[in-house]
Amino acid sequence: MRVIAGSARRLLLKTPKGLETRPTSDQIKETLFNILMPYLYDANFLDLFSGSGGIGIEALSRGCKSAVFVENSKAALKCIEDNIKNTHFEELSTVYPMDVFSALNQLELKTVFDVVFMDPPYNKELEKQVLLRLSSSSLINEDSIIVFEANKDTDISYIDSYGFEIFKIKEYKNNMHVFLRRK
Repeated sequence: MRVIAGSARRLLLKTPKGLETRPTSDQIKETLFNILMPYLYDANFLDLFSGSGGIGIEALSRGCKSAVFVENSKAALKCIEDNIKNTHFEELSTVYPMDVFSALNQLELKTVFDVVFMDPPYNKELEKQVLLRLSSSSLINEDSIIVFEANKDTDISYIDSYGFEIFKIKEYKNNMHVFLRRK
């Protein structure tokens, strides 16, 4: 796995061993960031369920002014820290070594995120729980973009009732990225 574009282009990234995380392939990452590019310059980026940190690091490489990484796996946290150091993004990065909901509580009222990305474990409805939490949060505003990755057959019919609108869905072979903003 590597950084695809920007200031850290071509730098290799570590990934945790085992099946606990699913590193995003270069092709899917490139598609994702082609869609996100207009929202990244000088943005605050929140990477939930960070895994190796590859998505947040790609965002920093492409012009975000800060990234917050949230992960509770010790092996994944080691990769995130090594990858941040290897790409020289220490000053732009903050790591929260805890579960996502604890991190959201700690982050509340500290900043507004321009882009929130989450790649939770599939089929556990964690994205649904995070979206419910974000629906009444000061962590996002009407200009914020939220993207979540999920299995292709994940039910997303509830999103409108949470006060979000879908502005794009990008489907891949087995999964999808859903792009949202507040209504």
